[in-house]
Amino acid sequence: MNKQDLIAEIENLKNVITDASISIWNNPEISGEEKFSSDLMKDILKSNEFEIHEINNVDYAFYAEYGQGSPVIAIMGEYDALPGMSQKKDTKHNPVIEGGNGHGCGHNLLGSAAMGAVLAIKNYIKQDNVKGTIRFYGCPAEETLNGKVEMIRENAFDGCDVALSWHPMNVNTPIYNSYLANNSIKFKFNGTSAHAAAVPHLGRSALDAVELMNTGANYMREHVIDKARIHYTITDAGGPPNIVPKEAESWYFVRAPHRKDVTEITDRLIKISEGAALMTETEASHKYVAGCYEMMPNKVLFDLTYKNMQELKGPDFTLEELQFADEIQKTVSVHQVEGDINNYKILEKYSMHKNVVSKEVAQEMYLTGSSDSGDVSWILPMNCFLTACWPLGINPHTWQATSMAGSEAGQKGMLYASKVFASIAYDLLNDSSLVESAKKEFSDKTKNNKYVMPLK
Repeated sequence: MNKQDLIAEIENLKNVITDASISIWNNPEISGEEKFSSDLMKDILKSNEFEIHEINNVDYAFYAEYGQGSPVIAIMGEYDALPGMSQKKDTKHNPVIEGGNGHGCGHNLLGSAAMGAVLAIKNYIKQDNVKGTIRFYGCPAEETLNGKVEMIRENAFDGCDVALSWHPMNVNTPIYNSYLANNSIKFKFNGTSAHAAAVPHLGRSALDAVELMNTGANYMREHVIDKARIHYTITDAGGPPNIVPKEAESWYFVRAPHRKDVTEITDRLIKISEGAALMTETEASHKYVAGCYEMMPNKVLFDLTYKNMQELKGPDFTLEELQFADEIQKTVSVHQVEGDINNYKILEKYSMHKNVVSKEVAQEMYLTGSSDSGDVSWILPMNCFLTACWPLGINPHTWQATSMAGSEAGQKGMLYASKVFASIAYDLLNDSSLVESAKKEFSDKTKNNKYVMPLK
């Protein structure tokens, strides 16, 4: 079986892959609740001769393995949805359930593409008696940024040589720099309640402390690096206003391009919380909800991914699919669309990106969200790529992305991703120097910069 035969296997598996994707899209489960999705994928993989391995202490996490010997190639899949992103396949906002869950980040596509790729690669290994092992990793709770971190803590990726990853997006490109490192922290203040009118002087307001902390954090923004991001919400404001609030809480995300910057800013933020407590005579405490790393770039895998994306023919969208995408695109500002066209330096004037961005642009791009996939790149060589599953101008975590993730165009972007995965794996299985070069680059970059578990 040559590479073209392997790519043809994806087409042969098209119904299996798309049926899984639509089933997961129709049954959206948020982080930590992905029973249906993980069970579906385990059942499909088990029926195709994969050995299923559960991950201790991580609900709905597993890996499915086929083959023998090296290289051991991990392909990562996710399947968690988002709260509040419920949406029918429609060109206007039209929830299935008002306020319900929905795949606004396209993880129904993400996991299904990875699963389809390992099924095709398994057929290649079996038919041609190829030496090597393929693993599908079912990774829950990516949206809360702790699923893969907990899997790493349980040594789930031990024995892997390289990891391959992707994400649905509005453009076709490999990614070199990706994912802001992140800390998710809740700050709680405890004070003294009192009647707000009769004896306010006896009270010590926890809400005052929250507000003073937020003020301090906002002043700190001027004195952190330009690419850092600090977001917060007040999750507990203390109750009715006639009682001096005894308890209050705020929730912070701290993001930056490098883990060391996140750690430094977090330390300063903790000092601000302590200062707010001192000013209000309350007590401050904090709890880490999650933490993750940025992606460690691997030039060997980046180049290999780019080569295969260039060689493959991208999706051929029908007129009806393009018209649907056009209508979705019209729901956002023309400035958002023009921003994507300018950022990616795209010359074509249509809603769905069809070609691959230039290598130079791809190397300069930065995927500015955060993901626990970054942590995997710090324990073994990893790639990342995007394929166009929704129109230019559309962002993830929107109803438009949910709609496109259930559409025919979204499924075609997913199948393209499956083919990219299969093509990269074919090269890795047939050229041991690629694996060794990727591992050497990884070793050189992490020699004096080791991974430290961010979960507290």
